Amino acid sequence: MQALGLIETLGFTTAVSAADAALKAADVQLVAVERVIGVGGSLGVTLHFSGDVAAVTSSVEAGKAEAQRIGTVVSAHVIAKAHSDVTGKILGNYLLPEGTAVPAADGTSATSASTMDTPAAIPSATAAFPPPASAAAAAAAPPQPSDAGSAKPDQAAGTDNAPDSAD
Repeated sequence: MQALGLIETLGFTTAVSAADAALKAADVQLVAVERVIGVGGSLGVTLHFSGDVAAVTSSVEAGKAEAQRIGTVVSAHVIAKAHSDVTGKILGNYLLPEGTAVPAADGTSATSASTMDTPAAIPSATAAFPPPASAAAAAAAPPQPSDAGSAKPDQAAGTDNAPDSAD
C-alpha cells in the first residue's frame, strides 16, 4: 500500500491548479477526484494522490500552496499507509478508470494509472459522473410547444389591449 494524499478545495479552477502543481512536484499519480456541491452551492473538489510517502508529501505541499494562491483550500492531508477499507470502500466510487487517456496541454495525451490497492468490483468514477448530454441529442429532440399563444406577429403575447373573452 502506498501513501494517500488529499487536497480539498473550493472551486474547480483551484482544484485543477492544485493538481497541476502536485503532479509536477513529484512522481505521484492522481487516482481519484471527488466533486461535491456543498453549503451555499459551492463546488468542493477533493484530489486523491498516490505514491511513496515522500513524493506524496511534497506533492500535497506544492498543490496546497498553489491552491491557496488561486482560491480556497479546505484541507490537505497525507496518510502514510491508508487501511485497505479506506481505499476500497470510501474512495472506490471516485477512482479514475485505469488507462484513461487524458489530453495534455502540449497536445499529447497521458494515461492515468490507479495504483491504490482496491478490489476489482469497485465501480468506475464514470458511473458516479455520467457524461453530459450531447448537443446532437438535444438537436434531435422534438420541438416543445410554444406558450406564446396566438399573439399577432407584431405583438408579444399578453401585450394587446383587447379584453380577454374569459373576463
